[in-house]
Amino acid sequence: MSSINLVDLTSQIEATVASTTDLQENEADRKRLLQACDQLRKELKSPFEFTLRTVFAKAGSTSHLRGYMPQGYASIAVRLAIDMNLFNAVAQHSESSSEGTVTLSQLAETTKTDPLLVSRIMRFLSALGIFNQIEQDVYASTPLAAAYISSSPLSAAVIHVTHFFMVLSQLPAYFHGKGWQNPNNVLDGPFQYATGTKSHYFDFLAGEPYYQQAFNTVMIISHRRQGQNWFDFFPVEEKLGGVTNDSDALLVDVGGSQGGDIIAFQKQFPHVRGRLVLQDLPIVIEAIQEKEFPAGIEAQGYDFFDEQPVKGARAYNLRTVLHDWPDAQARQILARLREAMAPDSLLLINETLLPESKIALSSAQADLTMMVSFAPLERTKAQFERLLNESGFDLVNVWMPQGFTASSAELASQATLLEARLKGSSE
Repeated sequence: MSSINLVDLTSQIEATVASTTDLQENEADRKRLLQACDQLRKELKSPFEFTLRTVFAKAGSTSHLRGYMPQGYASIAVRLAIDMNLFNAVAQHSESSSEGTVTLSQLAETTKTDPLLVSRIMRFLSALGIFNQIEQDVYASTPLAAAYISSSPLSAAVIHVTHFFMVLSQLPAYFHGKGWQNPNNVLDGPFQYATGTKSHYFDFLAGEPYYQQAFNTVMIISHRRQGQNWFDFFPVEEKLGGVTNDSDALLVDVGGSQGGDIIAFQKQFPHVRGRLVLQDLPIVIEAIQEKEFPAGIEAQGYDFFDEQPVKGARAYNLRTVLHDWPDAQARQILARLREAMAPDSLLLINETLLPESKIALSSAQADLTMMVSFAPLERTKAQFERLLNESGFDLVNVWMPQGFTASSAELASQATLLEARLKGSSE
């Protein structure tokens, strides 16, 4: 379909939406149009968009119950298929089949799973449009199904997100028991209540490789889709170009996960002098070092509640770190950086800001996700400024892309950069 046809089709759909009163008068035509819209959505939607809609929003259907399926059913069905290795099995057999199909018995044998269970899961996924059911007990793959094989980052996203469904289901009981108080204890939050653990979520991950790997992968996905990188709209050479010796630390990426941020920074600014240091928990760094890692970036195993080993760096970067922690722990993290900073050091905080009012739904979901996971919150500018002030910093500026209007929609899709300095230091 050409771009011109897409424009015309969009105009026709918009005109149809404007005349919905007339549409309601003919029930048969209305249902037919709903089915056509569902089919169009299925054809146009990317695997990433499908995953977001499946795990975060209501699922679509071509039946009269369209839009009324709880999100848990669809996302858990996909999660079960991932855990059962059904997507891998379908890919394996359909590629070797001359018809490009796979049978129920082949899937059950390959996955070592009860055939009746396989048929029920495949029936559900076919109704979602993930597989095509050719005839009874015979299925064909689709591009969407191929996006959920075990090596796909989207399969990791489904594992990571659905893991919190049991926590969400326990929120009413948790808040009832806590007297409806906002959670602020990282070791006594909704996650600990639902799972019966006394450990922080990150400590839990260290003992659960399946979920740790999914979490690490999701952090990479997050890096690639959060709008522009902070160094695209922050004056890097003006602010960070004062390092004269290659042995001096230029940028320390604290809690930088698998290095997506600092690797991209190095590629964009290879001529800026100074050391680049990536820091994260030892278990994360060990996983990185098993792979090929760019030369010129030091990877250090480090817990940001401990003394910061790199002193006097030109800048310390916290990308989506503080939103993982309530204010008490956030102040501890900032205190460790304050101790290590020189008078001319910068603190860079790359976070999504919440507007003070009229928040976007996706931002509200992100805030609830943080509460469920770690008992912290997404913060407004005023909340960040107060946190920084209490921690010995002055907020110097909030950097956004050129032309950014700071609307709710823009703030939901583009992380901002907060520039801070030690109290009393001059720029």
